[in-house]
Amino acid sequence: MHSFDKDVLTTGEVAKICNVAPRTVSKWFDTGVLKGYRIPGSKDRRIPVSQLMRFMKEHGIPFDGIAGGKTRILIVDDDQEIVDVLSKVLADRTNYEVRTALNGFQAGMEAERFKPHVMLLDIHLGESDARNLANFVRSDEELQMCKIIAMSGKLTDGQLTTLKTQGFDSFLKKPFAVRAAVEAIENATAIVT
Repeated sequence: MHSFDKDVLTTGEVAKICNVAPRTVSKWFDTGVLKGYRIPGSKDRRIPVSQLMRFMKEHGIPFDGIAGGKTRILIVDDDQEIVDVLSKVLADRTNYEVRTALNGFQAGMEAERFKPHVMLLDIHLGESDARNLANFVRSDEELQMCKIIAMSGKLTDGQLTTLKTQGFDSFLKKPFAVRAAVEAIENATAIVT
């Protein structure tokens, strides 16, 4: 073991610190945004801690990840079964901190307390609940960083596209695979897409 090992991180370690998927870190590395080197004779990438610190400062990534900060996800859907399945699978398969809400009022309270990074929001929550909630999040100064991903099984592609103009960052068409939800979350929280 070399004494400088602890000054160098793997993409997996960087992913945990920055709270993103390892492939996101690989993308940063491959596009040259995050400086590092490959281990000769292998595909493994290594990132010096000093480079990571510089990268995090430049991109405004909070250092709380180094202390184990997790991506906070708020799932809002009035279908208890969907909420249960989604939160269980995300909790099992990812490092996210997950909270849930079954209506707009609950979601508003939870958003204020929990300050989610990403909100998975069923847009058929009552007539105007979802849009009101999206407007509430957009107008709250402390929730400016929150990305809202709309979930719907009923909308046409055209209607889904107009969601972008209504404060939603992206959308998932129900039924979706959990992998699709994780990808949508990763894309929403990635600094470099």
